[in-house]
Amino acid sequence: MTTVLCVPQWQGSASSKAPRLMAGAHRATELIPADAVVTVPVLETGGEKVAGIRAYDVLVENQRLTRTMLAGIGERVITIGGDCAVDIPPIDAAHARYGEALTVLWIDAHPDVYSPQTLPSGAFHGMVVRALLGDGPAGLTPEPPLAPQQVIIAGERAGDASEHEYLAKTGLRRYGVDDLERALDGLRGPVYVHIDLDVLEPTAFGATCYPEPNGVQPQRLVDLISQVDDIIGAAITEHAPSGDDVDPGEAEVIRRLGAALTR
Repeated sequence: MTTVLCVPQWQGSASSKAPRLMAGAHRATELIPADAVVTVPVLETGGEKVAGIRAYDVLVENQRLTRTMLAGIGERVITIGGDCAVDIPPIDAAHARYGEALTVLWIDAHPDVYSPQTLPSGAFHGMVVRALLGDGPAGLTPEPPLAPQQVIIAGERAGDASEHEYLAKTGLRRYGVDDLERALDGLRGPVYVHIDLDVLEPTAFGATCYPEPNGVQPQRLVDLISQVDDIIGAAITEHAPSGDDVDPGEAEVIRRLGAALTR
């Protein structure tokens, strides 16, 4: 069975468009094939900045709520956000189940390896991968952490110097748009696939908070995911629709990505 877990959290983002992530999560959830849908009752208010983390108290509580909902789900979970930080509890649950055999394929325009010291906005969605590796704030960092060899970053084209320094230091595998398919070299299951929709070319899919030029065309991403064997869990995050009306083109992209993840 496949369960879609809707986590309409927006507080991990510092974008002025961040509240749109709530509607984006609900819309995307409706487009993913599933046997069941579970919605996490996340807090919708802002929070306090603590230790360099924006809305720290809200994020901690939302993680607690997400873990509680996950505890009642035994089958494959497709998490729909919301900002990228919603993916920490599901990845932590997958790690607990599969251990060192797990690989996380992090498909994102950004590597998300900032720290509170290197990201003045305090937007935690830019620190998620670093937290998954154990270098994050208390209450938002899983134990035990992933090892660097368990993470592959694909489609990245917007990391800053501090992030690339961290990637080099840890030895994380990183592939951009031109060599995207190399991310699958030697990849074996079990695989957890994280998709931040800003990895896509914004002229083809622009409903994100932080669109970056020269991205991946939707069909290319669908084709890539279709080649990944043994997907044991996944996430689609950062959908920020611009209005109340559904964009048919954007909906079709999400539908095709969902079909590839749940095939």
